[in-house]
Parts: sequence; structure tokens; C-alpha cells
Amino acid sequence: MFRVAVGHSNDPDSDSAITEVLEQCLISLAGEVPAAGVLFAAIDFEHSLILQEINRAFPGIELIGCTSDAEMSSVLEFEEDSLALMLFCSDEVEIRAGIGRGLSKDAVTATKQAVEQAQAKSSLKSHQLCLTTPESLTADGVSIINGLKLELGEKFPILGGLACDSWKFHQSYQFFQTEVLSDSVPILLFSGKLLFSYGVANGWVPIGRKAVVTSSEQNILYEIDNQPALDFYDDYFAGLTPSPEYPLAILDPQTNEFYTRAPYNCDRESKSIYYLAQIPEQAVVQIAQASREDILAAAKTSITKALNSYPGTQPQAALFFSCLARHQLLGTRTKEEYDLAQNSLSEAVQSCGFYTNGEISPLQDNTSSRLHHDTFVTLLLGVG
Repeated sequence: MFRVAVGHSNDPDSDSAITEVLEQCLISLAGEVPAAGVLFAAIDFEHSLILQEINRAFPGIELIGCTSDAEMSSVLEFEEDSLALMLFCSDEVEIRAGIGRGLSKDAVTATKQAVEQAQAKSSLKSHQLCLTTPESLTADGVSIINGLKLELGEKFPILGGLACDSWKFHQSYQFFQTEVLSDSVPILLFSGKLLFSYGVANGWVPIGRKAVVTSSEQNILYEIDNQPALDFYDDYFAGLTPSPEYPLAILDPQTNEFYTRAPYNCDRESKSIYYLAQIPEQAVVQIAQASREDILAAAKTSITKALNSYPGTQPQAALFFSCLARHQLLGTRTKEEYDLAQNSLSEAVQSCGFYTNGEISPLQDNTSSRLHHDTFVTLLLGVG
């Protein structure tokens, strides 16, 4: 058995919103008691109150989550400034939560803490999947993923999204059971008879010549092919400030596919470009562009990839992780992205998701998880 319940409210009052969400979930649960859950919430809610109410309804629940740019679910579809909760019940899948603190001080230690805590509570030693909703503003997402891979294995499937705060870039929050945290990495570790698949697409197409990153430091790109990074960018978009609309496509040597890094500013004097995460030196890169139709079509491609690779007959749940840059670029058409994904699923499949500051997923099965930007990730869950 693997039962999933989803609650979603757009009531701006925190108490009313969580009351509505829990009522929806209790009806869907039909008497079953959830073991774990994931919560996505707009930045302005009273998060501590919400977590306390969830724990009051389901004492000791293994709960994680984070603040989001926007939310989506099979209950209310796409919403801004809302509260969405997905709960899991199963006698075949064990789900345990862990938390790592102090990411900005030591990402390796923090991720180790999270994994060890989840593993210590697990009665099973063979784990299937890690779901995570970590900090994005105090620590680099690549460092977080690399830390988790050190504990779980280079090719262990890690999926999720980075917490955000609706383009304020001031402070995001992560949730762990009844705690509201920052600078942390919460995880859910799935073990047992779980079946899952995922799909990744973004809609951006690399253009122009391939080049090599010859100088970078963390998220700052200095040189491409030994010329200033901004000169390379200006060859295509002279005078425009680099933005997520034209990300950098980075070739993944494991798959010969590419993942993207979103720029957000530049320094005209040093001719360097600032990105939302690390740019590896010696990476093969191209500028990428996309139309609004391409961006929307990627949501359909993502869910189709996940469905085609799902190992069972019918998933019970879908989680969606989409980039806040997609939300900004699509504007009033953002709802269409969710519709394209959800319409590919049967009505029996419960879905939930959020708009992130970076998406986490492998590009293909049996490859390392990557940090993505401008991307739509689908995760399907179920049992045989």
C-alpha cells in the first residue's frame, strides 16, 4: 500500500490555510496515518504555526519542506502565495527525515548530519531515493549536492529543489518536523519497495559555438576561451545585462546532454558574469535561448520522460520542481506549464510541487544528480 494525500490552500491567513489543508488531507487519507510529508509555503506565512498544526494532527510525522516562489498541486493547480502539503502513507516504503545545519560553515558536515540522522532512524539499509529542499542563499547548491553524494553515493538519485523567497533574495526558510530553519539541508530518505522515475527538460536550445570555461571562481565566470566572459556573451547579446532568459548551457560529460546555469548580473569593468551557482572550469559551454512556447513544451517533455521510464503500471504521486526564472519569464502563462504536466497523468495521481531557486535531478538514470536552473523536473512515486 502507498497512499498519498494532498492539501492546498490560497487563504492568506496561516491558521485558516493550514486548517483547510489538513481537512483536505484527512478526507483523502480515509483513516490512514501518514508517516511523512513535504510542505511548500509562500514566504509570508507563519511557518512555525503551520508546522505545529501539522504535528498536532500527525504527531511525530517525518516532515520536510521549504519556502517557495509559487506552488502547484492537483487540488488548486498553480497558485502564488499559497500553502501546499503532500503526505505519504505506506506499509511497503519506509520514509525517514534528517536535517543538517550550518551549511555556510561546512556543507560536507551538514549534509553528513542530515543523511546520518535519516539513516539512524531507518530499519532498512538499502535506500532508494533522497528528496531534499535545502537552503539556496547562504550556500551553493552544487556544494550541497556534492556533500549528499559523498554520503549516499555518486550515482544515488537525489531530487528536489532549493528554497527561495519570491525573488527577494534575502532569506529563505527550510522546514524539519516542527522547526523553521535557515542555512540548513532537510532530506527525506525513501527505502523499501518504492518505484520511481523522473524526467528533466528545460526548453532552452544551445546556440553558436561551443567554448571552454578558462577562468571561474565559484559562481563568478571570468573567462571563456581565454577571453573575458562578458565579451563572449556580448557577441550574441551586445549591451544586454545577462539574465536567466539566456542561461549558460553546460555540457554534462556523462550524458552528452546539457544542464543550465542562470546569470543574474555582471561587472562591466572586470567583464565578469555572476551566476546563481558554481561554473566549473574546463566545462564546455554555449549560450542558450528559448521561446515561451519552448519553455512550456519542456513541462510536457519532462512528464513524458518520467512516464516512459516509470517501472510500474501506475504511479500514485507526482512531484514537480520548476525554476522561479521560468515563472518570471512565463508570467501569466505559468499556469499552462502545470496544466501540460498534470494533463498527462490520470486523475488518480496526486501531484504537488513548487517553484525553486534551483532544481536537483540526474539528467538520466544511473548518472550523478546535478543542480539545474530554468528547468522543469518531474518525480513519479509509487509501489508495484
